Formats: sequence, C-alpha cells, structure tokens
Amino acid sequence: MRAILFGGGLALLISLLGTRVAINLFTRWGYGQEIRDDGPTSHHTKRGTPTMGGVVIILATVLGYFGALLITGTVPSASALLLLFLFVGMGLVGFLDDYIKISKQRSLGLRSKAKMIGQTLVAVVFGVLALSPWLEDDSGVTPASQKISFLRDISWLALPMVLAVVLIWFIIVATSNGVNLTDGLDGLATGACTMVFAAYMIVNIWQSNQSCTVENTALCYNVRDPLDLAIVAAALTGACFGFLWWNASPAAIFMGDTGSLSLGGALAGLAILTRTELLLIILGGLFLVETLSVMLQVGYFKVTKGKRIFRMAPLHHHFEMLGWEQVTVVIRFWIITGLCVAGGLGIFYAEWVARL
Repeated sequence: MRAILFGGGLALLISLLGTRVAINLFTRWGYGQEIRDDGPTSHHTKRGTPTMGGVVIILATVLGYFGALLITGTVPSASALLLLFLFVGMGLVGFLDDYIKISKQRSLGLRSKAKMIGQTLVAVVFGVLALSPWLEDDSGVTPASQKISFLRDISWLALPMVLAVVLIWFIIVATSNGVNLTDGLDGLATGACTMVFAAYMIVNIWQSNQSCTVENTALCYNVRDPLDLAIVAAALTGACFGFLWWNASPAAIFMGDTGSLSLGGALAGLAILTRTELLLIILGGLFLVETLSVMLQVGYFKVTKGKRIFRMAPLHHHFEMLGWEQVTVVIRFWIITGLCVAGGLGIFYAEWVARL
C-alpha cells in the first residue's frame, strides 16, 4: 500500500514541476499547437500554445512507478511492465504525430493509415504477450484472458487466441482514439482520465485484497498482479492531476496526441489486465459518447449528402457552437465522467456484495 502512495505522490510532483519546465523549453523551441481551420473560431487564439505535454505525463508515470518500487524494495511484475509498454508505445505513436504537425506547421500529423499501423503494431504485441503462457505466474494465470469480461471473466465467453488478440486490438485502438477525440478543450481529457484512472486504482486495490492467491473462494478475483497494477494506476492518476494544473483553462500547454493516445492505451490496458473490459464502457462513458458523436455525424453526413446531426463533432464542440463557454462544457463533462465512475464502481462493488 505504501508503494501506491509513493507512486501517485512522486508522479504528481514530477508532473507538476516538470510541466513548468516543459512549457519553457517547448516555447523556446517553437513547439506550438496548430489549430484546425474548420474548428471553432474561438480556438484560433490558442495557436502557438506549447503542445506535446504528454511527454511529461509519460515520464512522470514511469518515474513515479519505478521510484515507488525502489523506495519499497519491490520487484516489477509482468502485468505492470506490459501496461507500461502499451502506455509508452502508444505515446510514441502520438509523439510522431505531434512532431510532424510541428515540423510541417500543419494541423494534421501522421496520415490515418500510418497512425493505425503504429497503434496496431503496439496493440498486437501487447495482446500476444499478455496472453502468452510464457508470462503465467505460479498459479498459471496470464496477465490477460481469452475470455470476455465485465466485472470478472465470463466463463462461457472464451475466445480462440486469434480472436482474443483481435478483441484486445479493438479495445486499445477504440479507447486511445476515444480519448484523442475528447482532448479538444482545455483540461477536458486530462480531468476525465484522472477520475477513471483513480477508479481503476480502487478496483485494483479491491482485487488485491480479494485475490484468489490469498483465499480461493467464490468471491475472489483471478487477476494477476493487481497490487502492482494499482501502483501504475496511482502513478497515472498523479501524473494527470499534476498536468491538469497547467492544462486547465486557460491552458498553458496541451498534451497533444502524445498524451491522449498513451492515456487511452493505458485505460484499455487496465481494463484488459483487470478483467473488466466491458466495465470500461461505463467508467469511460464520456469517451464512448464523444466517439459515437463523431461516428453518427460522419455516417449521417454521408447518407444524407451533407446534412448534420450536431453543429460540430466531437460532441463538446456542438455545445460550444450553441454558445456554451468552454469552461462550462468542461466542468459539465467532468460531472458526467464523475457520475460514470461512481456508477461503474457501484456496479463493481454491488456484484461482490451479491455473491456474499
């Protein structure tokens, strides 16, 4: 438990102080944000604001995690290392996207196919390793499962290895792009991610206390390395919370695709490794709604040959176009995320109580 506190605290401190340093360096180097010409006109004033702040979030999380292990004398687990691989790998794809935007001075970075190839490569490697028998623990439990899960593995929904990897790929790509779409207003994605990561930290702590390695009962959770995953979740929570100080309106720095893709990948990884894949739909409800708004807008536009459901997609831009202040949109979307997190945790706990 001390490692969880150290991990979150160190990541928070590193992110809070490191982001200030990054703002100065990125401003000096000219790493400024390019703004879409077809976006809300109010966003044009943000042109030139330092971006790629996700680099700080990644460094703070990794240093916070390993710093906590060093202080407590703990050995890293296979599950945590896999999660960090996914987190950093997706961040690297986002970094390439951000760097191209900056170097080419345009609002579009990597082509969609190139970005998808990068995301797919990282996701498939993660999926294969997470399901590999080479990473079984002493109880024969692999980091991920071939069974579809909600609050636990659903025993009758077992998939062949290939289909399980495809499902993992879909969850990772969908979630990372969902967070990326949500990252359109100052502090919106950062604040939402902070709450969802905090929820997963609680889930991991609960799973650790009720682990099947402690007592094999009908109530136990057959999850590998839940306590170590809680340390990573705490570090992610702290890193996002520290970054939010500088990313809240008016943002002094943006996380860029470096941050949004990496955070989305980490959320997906936690859902997969904790056997709560379908629960992520509830906990991350905001990201799902934002993604669906884009899909509906594009689909309706093509079918009706030019008509729109929303004034602009993703959904947060629709409310901007209705005249809502950006801060109002962000705070209300945070409240929605808080309700989703409360509902998800309530369902998670209620299932355990129902088994008593």
